[in-house]
Amino acid sequence: MKEIKLFFVFLMFVCAAAYGQQDPQYTQYMYNMSVVNPAYTTNEVGMLNFGALYRSQWRNAVGSPKTLTFFAHTPMSDKIEVGLSFISDDIGDGALKENNIYADFAYILKLDDKSNLSLGLKGGFTSFETNFDGFMLPEFQDDPAFNENINSTFPNVGVGAFYHREHFYAGVSVPNLLTTKHLENKNGINRIGSEKIHVFLTSGYVYELNSNVKLKPSVLAKMVQGSPFTIDVSLNALFLNRFEGGLSYRLEDSVSAMFNIAATPALRIGYAYDYTLSNLSTYSSGSHEIFVLFNLDLLGLDKGYDKSPRFY
Repeated sequence: MKEIKLFFVFLMFVCAAAYGQQDPQYTQYMYNMSVVNPAYTTNEVGMLNFGALYRSQWRNAVGSPKTLTFFAHTPMSDKIEVGLSFISDDIGDGALKENNIYADFAYILKLDDKSNLSLGLKGGFTSFETNFDGFMLPEFQDDPAFNENINSTFPNVGVGAFYHREHFYAGVSVPNLLTTKHLENKNGINRIGSEKIHVFLTSGYVYELNSNVKLKPSVLAKMVQGSPFTIDVSLNALFLNRFEGGLSYRLEDSVSAMFNIAATPALRIGYAYDYTLSNLSTYSSGSHEIFVLFNLDLLGLDKGYDKSPRFY
């Protein structure tokens, strides 16, 4: 019951915020946690967790975003966990590409026999490319900002904290502390674009109805200055520790349905569909998202895939 109270306190807290996000968004964020928070840990020594996620947002809309994410992480000891992540974001069918490559480090503090608090650091770089070749502007408009392509690389660092116990987790993270300007005033041309500081808040809980059915509510809030507040509230049901399905709502944006299956004890495959609620629904047939997760048991300990905090 303590974990249930913590989860709903956390949910009310994030609903009181008033900011937004500009980084890629994920419907199945609960399976992509190491990308969002460098402090995310599994506490399974000898287990290498890695996976990939692809998202096609606002399908059929011209220039809609497409995001490919790859991540891997493993505990080095009962106190240290490390990871890598790669995020490729394409907007405008190649007009704007952003690639992020990061390394993660998390240190685990054991609070008691049932709960841990991990503190994490993220470091790496972002490559930013624009390609305006072939842009067709109206005859009466000659914008010099589109006359020159950009190819730049910027460093970045982030921090996070992640608390979890057997049936509950909560995290806060800032994956990008540096506010590097991608586009700026140059040669009298005013270009707009910068890496804003994002704050991510996550929480989840598992309620066991019986030995075969588990309910898993979760929430993710994304906040950044100058953008609308974004919050995802999800409810999944896990059956036999193998089949999982659920629904999600993104504030004033979309409703989603998701499903995943443990094809083997080490392999999980999932799919989500977002139905757009905003005015973009006129131009879009929704968003699609797929993921593949794999656990490699390096020490042959066979701990069981469902014990990872990703399956809260």
